[in-house]
Amino acid sequence: MARALLFLVIIGLAVYALADIATSDERTRRGLPKGAWLLIALVPVAGPVAWILVSRAQRAGGGGGAPGTAGPGGPRRSGPLAPDDDPDFLWRLEQERKRREREARGDGSHPADGDVPDGDPRG
Repeated sequence: MARALLFLVIIGLAVYALADIATSDERTRRGLPKGAWLLIALVPVAGPVAWILVSRAQRAGGGGGAPGTAGPGGPRRSGPLAPDDDPDFLWRLEQERKRREREARGDGSHPADGDVPDGDPRG
């Protein structure tokens, strides 16, 4: 029973590492090609453990990643965290609100103050 459990743990670890390598980016792989990591991950126990340690250290900001990707407070995303933090989304939302107001008033021919229907007022 113990041997079967150990075998399943080893297989599970290898499958996890292979799937993680397949979806990783070049920065996480620390310069080694994906194929090399796939071969390393096939070494029982040591390969998957090596991948997990290397990739987790990189994701935690422990390696010289690209600027703006990780910092002392944890990983930083390049885009907004939520739609209400996205200026383009908020601008489109405001344009939609103004359009609905015009339609409700029945004067769709005159744009509201500051409304530019064909262009982006932000530049």
